[in-house]
Amino acid sequence: MTTPDWFVYRGTGEPHQGIGRLPAPPPWRDFDGGPALGEPPPLGTESTRRLGNRGEDSGDGGPSLGWRPQELELINAALYLRRPLLVTGDPGSGKSTLAHAIAHELGLGRVLHWPIVSRTQLREGLYAYDAIARLQDMQLAREGGPDTSADIGRYLRLGPLGTALLPWERPRVLLVDELDKSDIDLPNDLLNALEEGEFGLPELERISGTQETVEILSDDGVRVPVERGRIRCRAFPVVVMTSNGERDFPAPLLRRCVHLDLPSPKNDAWGVERLGAMVRAHFGPAASAGHDALIRQFLNSSPGSLRAADQLLNAIYLTQSALRDDEPDRQRLAELLMRPLDHGGDGSHR
Repeated sequence: MTTPDWFVYRGTGEPHQGIGRLPAPPPWRDFDGGPALGEPPPLGTESTRRLGNRGEDSGDGGPSLGWRPQELELINAALYLRRPLLVTGDPGSGKSTLAHAIAHELGLGRVLHWPIVSRTQLREGLYAYDAIARLQDMQLAREGGPDTSADIGRYLRLGPLGTALLPWERPRVLLVDELDKSDIDLPNDLLNALEEGEFGLPELERISGTQETVEILSDDGVRVPVERGRIRCRAFPVVVMTSNGERDFPAPLLRRCVHLDLPSPKNDAWGVERLGAMVRAHFGPAASAGHDALIRQFLNSSPGSLRAADQLLNAIYLTQSALRDDEPDRQRLAELLMRPLDHGGDGSHR
């Protein structure tokens, strides 16, 4: 496939500076936070573990991750419109990996990861204030110890969402993982922060008259300045929100997102390409015939059943490491590891 000129994210896995070609945002998505922050921390090892060595799998420069044209169009539409990308699909279909792939290819630094559980609240994603630690330090000061409690910034730490909304010169990548696991109120609570691109810290707003700038800790582990108790983004972050489809989301959230559905790879040309690219990334560009055979086995067995790509990687690693020369046992172990997730332990469908 020839990559259209307007694509910023090409899906090739080759790092480039295409983010600089992104045009100005729509007027209704233009933010003016400041002062601008410089370069974020580099891509973390968590991204390397997910992506493998995809930079080596460049081939002829085509989309080495096996993206369909429509999927790339939707990803780039979200980049252009400065809108969150809501990615749905079965477990193991590559939803979370997409955030790391975007950060790697566009050179956007460490991915900010916000895992969602049933008890997660918006405040946890924005920031935390350790009032107990401050009271303890005040008590120690009364007993003759050093008084550090006056520096309120020591007791504040930004969460992943709060760090993403700092006034970065270039957008950060924020992964809101498994949003469908959240309490019913969290998707609605996210609306204002994602729509306005800013939020306030009441603990700092109350003292802004006497202390205009306070340095606090970010999710990256470095201190950053906050002026007048408010944080406002400059470049709207690349927000990837994932969902396994366990619940529906409210219409106000959906209309503020670009929706991308990533189905599990099927037994077709795109499915073979996507799994082949993933295998080459983790096991080297010269994939063996044994790898190809396991990919075909993964795609051919029990059509319509639920499987995760991790099962294929596990099967390839174990069969090539432990049973390299024992073909019957390789086959049997691969079948055990790649059993459908929606089947019972005895093979019956749930």
